[in-house]
Amino acid sequence: MPPRMTDPNRSLLTLRGLDAGTLTALLDRTESLLGVVQSGAHPPQVDAGAMVGLLFLENSTRTRCSFEAAVHRLGHHPVSLTGQGSSVGKGESLSDTAANIAAMGMQALVVRTSLSGGAAQVARITGIPTINAGDGRHEHPTQGLLDASTLRASLGSLEGKRILIVGDILNSRVARSNMHALTALGATVVLVGPPSLAPWTFAEGGPRIEVSHDLDAVLESADAVMMLRIQLERDAGRSVSSDYRAAFGMTSSRASQLREGVPVLHPGPINRGVELDDDVAADIARCLVLEQVTRGVAARMAILEWVLNSRELN
Repeated sequence: MPPRMTDPNRSLLTLRGLDAGTLTALLDRTESLLGVVQSGAHPPQVDAGAMVGLLFLENSTRTRCSFEAAVHRLGHHPVSLTGQGSSVGKGESLSDTAANIAAMGMQALVVRTSLSGGAAQVARITGIPTINAGDGRHEHPTQGLLDASTLRASLGSLEGKRILIVGDILNSRVARSNMHALTALGATVVLVGPPSLAPWTFAEGGPRIEVSHDLDAVLESADAVMMLRIQLERDAGRSVSSDYRAAFGMTSSRASQLREGVPVLHPGPINRGVELDDDVAADIARCLVLEQVTRGVAARMAILEWVLNSRELN
């Protein structure tokens, strides 16, 4: 089979600047692929055969496994590399690692790295379509898309909805991608956390972004709540007091104050008893964590189709 021709400009590095039409088209395709994921089937008339490099140089469970599943579902071939056991452990740079993997005939790369801007750097160096699977404190665009898909399925149109994102905003690439996607789709995003992790400067991001340091004061206004993990690996623990759960955790008591039908999300991994109480996490009618995971495979399939030029967005 001859090499596939791909467009090097068709990368997904950020959700900043994507318009509502593009986001909606990706979400619509995600919805159409959801049944494929749930049934275990393959999409009809799949344009298969691409080699997709998965460079996961930072720890991951959900993102890595769902990308592998998405590549297989589409009939493509994943080539996986993790930081542990690779030449990264010998001091090889991200740029050199990516260039060497690309030289093996990849048609696309998926990159997860602790380096903010690392995915964009890979795209520049390799000249092939690159998907950002999380880069430092910058962004996590595929998580933002799957979260928007989950919220849209639960709430309908996101226009005019009020979405709380609670926790370690400062270190969260998930929060940043969600801010871009949800506000573009018409929602207001309220960032909630202690001042050290949710500084007022985030409110300068746009008219549909608010900041609060009092979860209980904004809880009743929420149409949905997304809880975030405290990112201890980025030294966030130094900014968290011992009463964090009492002030910002989704306890059973707080969950009972939410209006009927208000969903609770979490990108994972969950620190149980900190961000979410066990019984809140177990309430599958309200807590949509596993639905997020399922939709993650479908969202990443939709993105891979687009990046590999096998499907145009309508």
